[in-house]
Amino acid sequence: KLEGLKTIAVTTNGINLTRLLPRLKEAGLNAINISLDTLVPAKFEFIVRRKGTNLSSKATVLLLAAMCLLYLQVNCVVMRGFNEDEVLDFVDFTKDLPVDVRFIEYMPFDGKYCCFEILLGQK
Repeated sequence: KLEGLKTIAVTTNGINLTRLLPRLKEAGLNAINISLDTLVPAKFEFIVRRKGTNLSSKATVLLLAAMCLLYLQVNCVVMRGFNEDEVLDFVDFTKDLPVDVRFIEYMPFDGKYCCFEILLGQK
């Protein structure tokens, strides 16, 4: 409700998003960034450090895209030796959805990292 505020966004791995979404929308949420670095269930569980998640972020992306209620972006950090072989799978997964996909190259640099982004989207 702040004057001039146009976008309220959240970045999430999506694990609890469907449960929290009604309250977030009520608070003014109108954009979501889903962090989804892999489409492989075992790799996803490794990243989020939780067993039994079974790619809930992928399901969340599909659900939100079907609802078309919010701006939706998928952020995928591409890591050599981990998920670089999945880039075309991400493109295929999202090509017919109202979703922007941002591929971010992970680049370690003195304990920090820099990002190089490639944005594929509907705009």
